[in-house]
Amino acid sequence: MKNVLIIEDDKLISSLVRFRLNKDGYNVTTVDDGIKGMNAIDTTNPDLIITDVMIPFKNGIEIINYSKKVNPNVPIIVLSSLGEEESTVMEAFTLGASDFVPKPFNPNELAIRVQRLINN
Repeated sequence: MKNVLIIEDDKLISSLVRFRLNKDGYNVTTVDDGIKGMNAIDTTNPDLIITDVMIPFKNGIEIINYSKKVNPNVPIIVLSSLGEEESTVMEAFTLGASDFVPKPFNPNELAIRVQRLINN
């Protein structure tokens, strides 16, 4: 069973994504801030990370940077509100993000992207 780590402070989004990915057979861990996210990267050995850009304590860019130092092969999907700056999205890709999904998003589309990246 593949492990997916979701780092998202919006409980509704986190629950929705968890439910959808559990339905697809993934083991899902959710945390609501960047510090917990970094700890979870170390303890859960994720096969894929989904992170919001704007989260408390450590932002999504810091999460990507940390994750790529610890395990550079883990794909990362970045979630971001449409209003966030393009430079942040470009920085995420420069640091090694695998995909970008603007909010609001369709959970089914996200699930397809997860499957594509995990089974790549």
